[in-house]
Amino acid sequence: MRFLDEYRDGETARTLARAIAKTVTRPWTIMEVCGGQTHSIVRHGVDELLPPSIELVHGPGCPVCVTSLETIDRAHAIAAEPGVTFCSFGDMLRVPGSNGDLFSLRARGADVRIVYSPLDALALARALPDRRVVFFAIGFETTAPANAMAVSMARARKIENFSVLVSHVLVPPMIEALLEAPDNRVQGFLGPGHVCTVMGTSEYEPLARRHRVPIAIAGFEPVDILDGILRVVRQLEAGTASVENAYARLVRPEGNLPARKLLDEIFEVCDRKWRGIGPVPKSGYKLRPALRAHDAERLFEVASIETRESPDCISGQVLRGLKKPHDCPAFGKACTPESPLGATMVSSEGACAAYFAYGRHLDAPVRLRVPAASAAGEEAS
Repeated sequence: MRFLDEYRDGETARTLARAIAKTVTRPWTIMEVCGGQTHSIVRHGVDELLPPSIELVHGPGCPVCVTSLETIDRAHAIAAEPGVTFCSFGDMLRVPGSNGDLFSLRARGADVRIVYSPLDALALARALPDRRVVFFAIGFETTAPANAMAVSMARARKIENFSVLVSHVLVPPMIEALLEAPDNRVQGFLGPGHVCTVMGTSEYEPLARRHRVPIAIAGFEPVDILDGILRVVRQLEAGTASVENAYARLVRPEGNLPARKLLDEIFEVCDRKWRGIGPVPKSGYKLRPALRAHDAERLFEVASIETRESPDCISGQVLRGLKKPHDCPAFGKACTPESPLGATMVSSEGACAAYFAYGRHLDAPVRLRVPAASAAGEEAS
C-alpha cells in the first residue's frame, strides 16, 4: 500500500539504523512526543535497532493519559447528573478517576455512551431533545478541529441541549515546560506528525532556537521514525538546532489553514493542568465566552473536587520521560490493562499499554523487530 509498505521496509530501516550508528559519537537522549510513535517504536522494536548510546524516552503525547484527574472527576460528576447523556471516545471510559471510571458509572445507571465522532454526539442531541447531551472533548490540536466543528454546527442549528466538556492540550507549551524543568534530560525531539498536519511547523522553530534543541517532525511507521532520529542525531553531533520536516508527505509549514481558522473562531488559549505533570501556562484550549451555552464546564455546577491518585502509579514520571513503564513496581502485576492504576495503561496510545501489549512486561520479553525486506510489514519475534 502506497505510503505504508515502503515505510515499513526492513532493509530501508536497517540502512537508516546503520547510518545512525555511524553518525553518533556520544550518548544522546531523544523523546518521541506522540503516543502513536511510542506504540510503533515498541511494536516494531525500533529502539532495539539503535546503538546503545541512543536512548528513546516517551513523552506526554497521549491525550487520554494527560487529561487531568480533576477533569476526569468533573466528567464523572456531570455524567451522574439526572437527564444527562454523556458521550466519549472509548478509551476514556476506562481511565481511572478518584472513584472508579465511566464504565462503573454506567453500570450504576448513568447514561454514558461511546461515540466515534463529536458529530455522533451532536446527532444524539438532535434525536434526544429532552436530554442534555455532553461530549467529552479531549485531545491535542489534532482532534480539536472536529470538536470545534461540532460546536459551530450546534450554534448554527440552534441545538441548545448539546455541550462539550473541553480538555484540549497544546504540544509546544508542554515541550517548553519539559525543557525548562530542572530534571529534564531530553536533548532532541521527534515532533508530532499528526498535530503538525493541522498546526504546521512554525510553532516549533522558536523552541528549537531558544533551547538549542533539534526537532524532527516525524511520522509513525518505522522508517519515518528512524529517519527522524537520524536527522536529530546529525544535528546533535553538529551542534545545530532547527526544525526539520521528516513528514513532508502530509505536513506543510503552514498546516491546515481552514482548520486553524476554525480553531481561532471557537477556542481561546488557556492555562491547562496535565495529569502527571501539573499546570502548564497557555497549554490548552477553552471555548470562547460567546459559546458559553455549549460549555459544559460553565453549564454544570460541580461541587469542589478532591482528587486521589494511586500512590503506586509512576505514570507522571513516564510521561515526563524520566522513567520507563517497566521501572514501575506495579507494572504488569498490580497494574494491567484489565486493572489499570493509571491512564498510561488504559489508552491505545499509552506507553505502559504499549510495553504490556508487546511483551515488555515479561521476565524474558519477546522483542518485535523491524522485518526483513522479503517480509515487509510482518512482525518477527
